This record gives sequence, structure tokens and C-alpha cells, in this order.
Amino acid sequence: MSLFQFASNRVTWETADIDYLFQQPFNDLLFAAHQMHRVHHDVNQIQLSRLLSIKTGACPEDCKYCSQSGHYNTNLEKEKLIAIEKVLESAKAAKEQGATRFCMGAAWRSPQDRDLSVVIKMIRGVKALGLESCATLGMLSNEQAQTLAAAGLDYYNHNLDTSAEHYASIITTRSYEDRLETLRLVRDAGMKICCGGILGLGESRFDRIRLLEQLANLNPYPESVPINQLVPIPGTPLENAPPVDVFEFIRTVAIARLIMPKAVLRLSAGRETFDDAAQALCFFAGANSIFFGEQLLTTDNPATDRDAHLFQRLGLTSVVLESSNSIQNTKYDLAYPA
Repeated sequence: MSLFQFASNRVTWETADIDYLFQQPFNDLLFAAHQMHRVHHDVNQIQLSRLLSIKTGACPEDCKYCSQSGHYNTNLEKEKLIAIEKVLESAKAAKEQGATRFCMGAAWRSPQDRDLSVVIKMIRGVKALGLESCATLGMLSNEQAQTLAAAGLDYYNHNLDTSAEHYASIITTRSYEDRLETLRLVRDAGMKICCGGILGLGESRFDRIRLLEQLANLNPYPESVPINQLVPIPGTPLENAPPVDVFEFIRTVAIARLIMPKAVLRLSAGRETFDDAAQALCFFAGANSIFFGEQLLTTDNPATDRDAHLFQRLGLTSVVLESSNSIQNTKYDLAYPA
């Protein structure tokens, strides 16, 4: 049985199944993942998203990787919830550069209702521009999830970060079950889920397997799966964490494609550290979305010109969401100087 058939015949995934995929030769694994990618997606099409921090810093959570945690001295300038007009200006610019989804992130444990009313106006403004909307605001109550859904929010991002077994080594101020409960409330409210993890948190391969297993066995699995590589932030407990081997990262992308075949897999934080060849292999393995723009919340991201040049060299196209909400292909339209 081929690896493609092995993956295609499964509805639920066990630890041993995913471990088996990790043990396969690199070329065989990528070939199977690319086969799966071709069945479910246009392999030369990349979805573009823009991420904006709408409230920065002073977060009460103690995530050991995060520059925005109030527990660590990272010299981050704290900002209150920004003006709606600034959000919509950023969203409009993102759309003009080819984004189809606009994501808003706030450094909260969970949103206060007074702040949520402002975020709802942001969501409605983004939607009025013809963009898909996404928000990451921390834990939600049932009422808050229902309110966001009623406002038209398309995606809610709430990452699991790592395995349940490794989680307590990274975060102590909220539990793994807290995160799963928010995902359940989001799904019950009718929104799509954006949920993934971070590689490089000092986890083992077993932890990566268990994270992928948890994601794939959500019913249904997330429509959008961001795969991050840790960006070590000075002042955080993980500031000296060693990077994950690039081939291990690409393997993880390939396996995510095999076990969540219809999901949009997004290369997210840490992409700046990859050279063009590594990114091209990630796209071949099944990644079909990126955040673009020079900053992701508080960390650096590849320059727009670099992305444009890479897309042109690879012959990739992006998706444009028109104001009528019809989707079409277009050449990647970020200007690259000759």
C-alpha cells in the first residue's frame, strides 16, 4: 500500500499511524503529500492573509514563547485597543495587495464585553470590504462565540501550540482543556476554526505527533491550520531555544497535508528564517497559505518584495476575493523591482 493510500483510507488517526508517517523516507513522504495536495487543491495557488495586532502587550497569560506576556520583560511597547479606522485602513491596503483574509489579534486572556463591541465593528468593516475575517482574542464564553458568529466572523484562531503532554511546560495560566473548550464553542457557534501549533518549543517528535493527532481528530478538523516555527524573543524563557531542523519542519507540513487533506495549511511565524528552497519544499509538501507583510503581530516576517520574487520564480498564483465574494485566481500582484 502506498503512503497516499495509507492516508486516504483513514478517518481517525492514532499516534502509531502518524509516527509511521514520520519514519518514512523524506522523498516518499513528500511525494505522497503532494499527491494528496493535488487531489484537494490547486497546487500552484496560495491564499494570502494579513495579520494585524489590534491590542498589543500586557497579556496576563504566561506563554513562554510570547513577547506580549506581561510575565516577561521583552521591551515591547504596550498599546490599547487601536482605532477602528486604523484597522480598516490596514485591511483595505491588504486587499489591494492581494489578501483575501484579514486577521485581527488581541493580547487578551479573554475579551471584555466592552472591547468585544468594538471588535464587532471592526469585523463588520472588514467584511464590508469583501474580505474574509479572522480574529484571535483568547478564550471565549458561549455568549461571546455566538456574538462573534452573529457579527459575521468567518474564522476564529485559537492555537493548541503543542501536545497535551508538553503543554504545561509552556503555559500554566490556562489549560489544554480550556483551549479545546473554546474551539468547541467556536464550532458550535457556526464559525470556521483556525488552529495549529508552534514547532521549536523544546518539544520532542512525539509531541509533534500528538499535536497533529489532536488536530486531525477534531470533528471536523480545522479548516485552517497555521504551522509556526518559534521566533525566540529576548526576555522570554525560550529566548535561547534551538531551531527545529528544517527537514523536520517540512516533514510536519507534509504529514499535516496527508492527515488533514482539505485544510488550508499556512506557513506562519518563523517563515523569515527559511530560505527560498525551504519555502518551495513546504509549498510542494502541501502548504498553501502565508501571512504576508513585514510584521506578524510583534515578530518580523519576510519582506513583501521577497515574497513577490519567490512567487514569480515558482509560477505561483494567489486567490483574490472580490467584493461580490466570488473567488478567482490572479498572478501574485505585489510589485517586485526588476
